[in-house]
Amino acid sequence: MADFLSLLDRIPAVFLYVGLGIGAAVENVVPAVPADTFIALGGFLSAFGPLDARWIFAVTWSLNVGSALVMYRLGYTHGRPFFMQGWGRRVLKVQQMDRMTRFYERWGTWAIFWTRFLPGLRAVVPVFAGVTQQRFGSVAVPLAAASAIWYGTLVWLGALTGHNLEALSALLARSSGVLTVLAAVVLLVLARWWWRTKDDTSDA
Repeated sequence: MADFLSLLDRIPAVFLYVGLGIGAAVENVVPAVPADTFIALGGFLSAFGPLDARWIFAVTWSLNVGSALVMYRLGYTHGRPFFMQGWGRRVLKVQQMDRMTRFYERWGTWAIFWTRFLPGLRAVVPVFAGVTQQRFGSVAVPLAAASAIWYGTLVWLGALTGHNLEALSALLARSSGVLTVLAAVVLLVLARWWWRTKDDTSDA
């Protein structure tokens, strides 16, 4: 623990902010990278180091939300053509695209909001909001609001643990385990929907 803190103490604060922000942003491109860990670690460092919890929140939240909206925009501009031709049509059929579009139009705001708390799904849902051509505001507002709540909580929890890195690791492991199970349940529901509708041409 002392060696870890000594190492971080030798790194300029600006590089720590940038590193934490990039770590939080990468999750939306590579879902396996846990943004939660970077954000909570930032809160932990604010408890005793030169870092300010408010700046940690601002940097990690803005870069995470920004990268999610970049992925949304890529889905908006390139997603639909991809799924309408080639092997992309085998992944998502026309009738599935139509159903998904109707789902986003009716429930998209809440789906985007709640999945921001779920690992993995939080990176995928904005992309398909773009693929189904949802308006920017209807995606950005719930995405930014949910991320502010969750990442603000993580920074606070990280700072609350003070010098006890082991306690923070245990807390993150428990919360991540619960959220991962919830995400897995949602993914199973989505997989079942995909399988049942892939050959259904009633909406075509």
